[in-house]
Amino acid sequence: MSRSQGPSSLKRKRPEPAHGHGGALIEHEKVLYDLICSKQSMGIWIGDMKRETKYPDNVVTKSLKALQGRGLIKLVEHYQNKGKKFYLSKDFEPSKELTGGNWYSDGKLDREYISTLKGFCARMIQKMKVATIEGIVDSFKKSGASKVDLSREQIEEIVNALVLDNEVMEVKSTGAGEFDFIPVGKICYKSYAKGVKGEPKTGAMASTPCGVCPRINHCTPNGIISPRTCVYYTKWLEF
Repeated sequence: MSRSQGPSSLKRKRPEPAHGHGGALIEHEKVLYDLICSKQSMGIWIGDMKRETKYPDNVVTKSLKALQGRGLIKLVEHYQNKGKKFYLSKDFEPSKELTGGNWYSDGKLDREYISTLKGFCARMIQKMKVATIEGIVDSFKKSGASKVDLSREQIEEIVNALVLDNEVMEVKSTGAGEFDFIPVGKICYKSYAKGVKGEPKTGAMASTPCGVCPRINHCTPNGIISPRTCVYYTKWLEF
C-alpha cells in the first residue's frame, strides 16, 4: 500500500465534508478525516493515525491543522493521560472511555457533583423511610436532581457509596411492619436512627481492605467507588 493511497478500508467514497473556506480537501486530508470519522466517539490518537496511514509526521501534522482550521475535527484529552490527545469528528461527542463519564468534569473526578447527589439521595431515602433501588431510581429521575440523565447503574453507585460511608444501611425486607410493601428477602435501604451512624469499617486495616469490602462488586476504576477514591484503601497503603 502506497502512502498516497492510505488505508484500504478508507477507499470508499464518502460525501465531501462541509466547510466554510479553503475549497475541497486534498487527498491526505480526506484520508485522515475519513479515518477520524470511522473511530466515531472513541476518537484516534495521532500516533495511531501515523501508524495506520503510514504518512510522515509533517504530512499528518499539516493535515490535522488544516482540518481543525476548517472546524471539522476537535481535540479531546484522555482523562487519565493529559498528554495523550485524541482527535474526533465535530459530529461526535467523546466516549466515557475518554472523558471518564458523568462523574468526571474536565478530566477530574467531580467530587462536588457526587457529594451533591449523595446528599440528595440520603435525604430522599430518609423521607421514604424504607426504599428499594427501584423506588430510589424512580424518585431520583422524577426529581430532576441531576444535571444529566443518570442510569440505574449510576444511581446504584451513589447508593452503594452511601452504604460504604455508613450514611444509610442496607437491609433485607422481612415483609412485615415497615417492610410490608416489599417482598421478603429483597434488598432495601433505610436511614440510621437520628443521632446514630454506622461504625467506620476499619477492621480491614490489618489486611487488604478489598478482601472484606462489602462493595467490592461495585468497585470499578472509574466509578464513585474505586481504588483511586477509596479512603480505606489509601489508609491501608499508608499503614
